[in-house]
Amino acid sequence: MKRISLALAAGLSAFGVLAGVASAQILELGQTSSAPVATPACPPNTSLANCRIVLTRTTAVQTETNGLINPTKVTKDGWIIGFTVGLSKLVSDAKTELGLLKGLDAKYGGPPQIVLSVLKPGRKNTFTVVAQSATFHVLPFLGSVLEEPLSLPPKFTTMTALPVKKGEVVGLTVLTWAPVLTYNLTPNKYSYRQSRRANCTNAAATQTSQTRVGASQQYLCDYTGTRVQYSATEIVNRPYPKTYVGGPTAPPKKK
Repeated sequence: MKRISLALAAGLSAFGVLAGVASAQILELGQTSSAPVATPACPPNTSLANCRIVLTRTTAVQTETNGLINPTKVTKDGWIIGFTVGLSKLVSDAKTELGLLKGLDAKYGGPPQIVLSVLKPGRKNTFTVVAQSATFHVLPFLGSVLEEPLSLPPKFTTMTALPVKKGEVVGLTVLTWAPVLTYNLTPNKYSYRQSRRANCTNAAATQTSQTRVGASQQYLCDYTGTRVQYSATEIVNRPYPKTYVGGPTAPPKKK
């Protein structure tokens, strides 16, 4: 059974319902046993200047992972209780890393920050934000091997569980920059989209990430052979037992 976050477990145990949650159906959206979330790295013989593992100022939705279409699509109503993300170390040399971090911070508006976004798909590759997590500053986790309750790739609690409905998808919003891309993968097995309409071959010149619940945006920048290294953990809603006193009741029939 997959581990739920300790913060959520502590809160649920206070209400005496942890045993019920432990038996609930838990789904991992965005990764499978054959395609787990991994820490990105530059392809062999690729210089740092030509390495394209950093995602900047956009919201990304994985549309295919290892041949699985819409891997983060919600198939059952429930709650997102946490998410996992793979973050590259960038470089091993500390001096080089410091200069690189300063340059990225200056260019993209600050240290790496990410948000988990729940999106409702619409027509013509339009997505509407229906829920978002808090902002996570992930600089301490770049390339780190973390102990419990975190792991590598780091698993973050969303603190407030995010409600999700069947048909919605989970995306990763990058407010500044984050090294979360694995590329040079099989083009017909991996792809993702960004919340941008044009100039897709270059990094976003301005902020294009979706940051407001209710906002809609077209995702017209499509990238094949690339994976955004993230997934989300969902607890599926369970129907109320028929004998549950506190459950919803049917409205009275009209006479």
